Amino acid sequence: MAGTKKTTVRAPTIDNRRARHDYEIVEVFEAGIQLVGSEVKSIRDGQVQINEAYGRVDDGEVWLVGARIAPYANATSWGAHEPDRKRKLLLHKREIATMAEAVNEKRLTLVPLRMWFKDGKVKVDLAIARGKKTYDKRHAIAARDAARDEDRERGRRR
Repeated sequence: MAGTKKTTVRAPTIDNRRARHDYEIVEVFEAGIQLVGSEVKSIRDGQVQINEAYGRVDDGEVWLVGARIAPYANATSWGAHEPDRKRKLLLHKREIATMAEAVNEKRLTLVPLRMWFKDGKVKVDLAIARGKKTYDKRHAIAARDAARDEDRERGRRR
């Protein structure tokens, strides 16, 4: 057995790129997520969509609603999962209290930013976010374009 190499599989990071465009991020929390085995295998294959997902606080628990984890192709009928079910997020009580206050009193939204593996466990970045208005989005696009043009000019001057 000497000389055998372990092959490590690089697990994907699933990003919600639309979230940063549509929302102003106030605070980000790292949460664990309660999954079944076939869901973990599908996430390793990158078969996840979190663009339409959001977080909901119910009775002192936080749930991820609207995330679609495709069924794992090799799972049998009893080992398969429902792709669109809500999934419990694992957080500390004080973090849940902060989120509940932001959602109920400040009228903010819980948005998943990314899903990734950390030490073999699936983690979710859940952000407390405020929706952007249309004019805010236009301003952000204009600023990004101006910065890109400025970088191009610097490159030509060198």
